[in-house]
Amino acid sequence: MWRASLTKSSRTPSRPAAVAAGIMVLALLHPLVCRSAETWREALPEAQALGSGEMTWFGLRIYRATLWSAQRPFDATRTFALQLHYHVGIGKERLVSTSIDEMARIGKGLIAADVLERWRTELNDAFVDVAAGDELIGVYLPMQGMELHNQRRLLAKINDIELANAFFGIWLDKATRDEALRKRLRGESP
Repeated sequence: MWRASLTKSSRTPSRPAAVAAGIMVLALLHPLVCRSAETWREALPEAQALGSGEMTWFGLRIYRATLWSAQRPFDATRTFALQLHYHVGIGKERLVSTSIDEMARIGKGLIAADVLERWRTELNDAFVDVAAGDELIGVYLPMQGMELHNQRRLLAKINDIELANAFFGIWLDKATRDEALRKRLRGESP
């Protein structure tokens, strides 16, 4: 009997009510979204951009890298962040495999295969696909490891200092593929 008395309008909210409810939800979430976008800055509240530069491949702009630190000159033993702003989309599998390949190359064969596989698993769990305009931010935590963020949230905290050192070495080690970018990031003349 009660079914006969229900009308479509009594079962679903009106369009203005639905819009108002959606706006209320967004308003309530707004502080959370803004706060999570800044989480990497919590580890570096006084950070300043030391330097930045473009990573290119055969003339194609891949990403813009910026190194953030509270210390000038750069001190790799202190907390810092490396922000990558992507100009192209790259799948997480490609990000992981390229990172592992570069860490192995810089390690000159001294990193055991089982360690590289463990690192591959950790990075695969942490990374996400990126689209043009996305950012990935790695935060180096001395004596702990690293955090990986995107522009919206913390993606992972990795408690492996050897992985963190090798990962950031991709850009900051003297054996990096792009010495000019390394110097620009550190605020030095290329």
